[in-house]
Amino acid sequence: MRAVEIQEYGGPEVLRVVEAEVPAPGPGQVSIDVAYTGVNFADLKARADGYRVPALPFVPGLEVSGRVRALGAGVTGLAVGQEVAALTQGGAYADVVVADAVTVFPLPPGVDLRTGATLPTVLPTAYALIHTVGRLQPGETVLVQGAAGGVGTVLGQLASAAGAGAVYGVVSSAAKAEYAREHGYDEVFITSSTAPSFAKEVRGATDGRGVDLALDPVGGETLRASLDSLAPFGRLVSFGNASGAQPWQVGQPDLYPLALSVSGFSILTLAQTSPTELRTLTERAFQTVVDGVVSLPVTAEFALPDAAEAHRLMGTRTSTGKLLLRAHGADGATDLA
Repeated sequence: MRAVEIQEYGGPEVLRVVEAEVPAPGPGQVSIDVAYTGVNFADLKARADGYRVPALPFVPGLEVSGRVRALGAGVTGLAVGQEVAALTQGGAYADVVVADAVTVFPLPPGVDLRTGATLPTVLPTAYALIHTVGRLQPGETVLVQGAAGGVGTVLGQLASAAGAGAVYGVVSSAAKAEYAREHGYDEVFITSSTAPSFAKEVRGATDGRGVDLALDPVGGETLRASLDSLAPFGRLVSFGNASGAQPWQVGQPDLYPLALSVSGFSILTLAQTSPTELRTLTERAFQTVVDGVVSLPVTAEFALPDAAEAHRLMGTRTSTGKLLLRAHGADGATDLA
């Protein structure tokens, strides 16, 4: 089978297509003939900086859709040939991947394999940020960093459906602002990631009050500006560190004056620490697609050997929506040696 492998850290050019042995599932695992693989910013960090890479060589990729190829010992509730989406700990840039059965989810009726690949990381993350961690209440206001990205696209829709009083987004260009407004955002602020200045604009849009919930995947100074954008009793949820900045600490002097709270979310960590909770969260999140509450546009699709091109596009920070890689199983093939 084909796999896209990192043998050294660096730019997109270090992604190399290799021939690899087809993996077999161990106890409690499932092997999947991959149809589509989702491309995430975490993949770029793995390639460039070794983020969550246990050792080299390494095959990146955190989410797939496809058909169950084989079941490991003790796996129940899944069947060979069944169409599924899965969250993985890596290895998804390949024609076949192995995943823990607890993070393999049957595709709901009416959801095809191409759509299914957009779901495993983005949708549960967005659902948790709005409903489980963020605890958004009807009438409250929301501020989202990266409003035109994959998670941001879903957050705007979920927040609107939950009855948010207003949904504000932050993006880096006018084109992204236009895209965000088409996906649930009432107002979008354009700012530079190197000099975030949206807190003043947020105060202006909310008559000086600030927002009830701020959701931040960027970190660094952007996270600090998100905290400065909160209303009394506001909540800030950090769900990434795309900036690569050193983590900062927040303490009593920051939180006491307006009774603020700060929390965090990582779907990859939750998959390791509490897979049962992840499963419940994912099932609820997938239902929003079935019900037509949210959709995540696939804005670019690449053949598996062209993974480097997908990384180059995402690395420009100009892409919107979801990027996919098309693997062997997209054509229904399951005859790999």
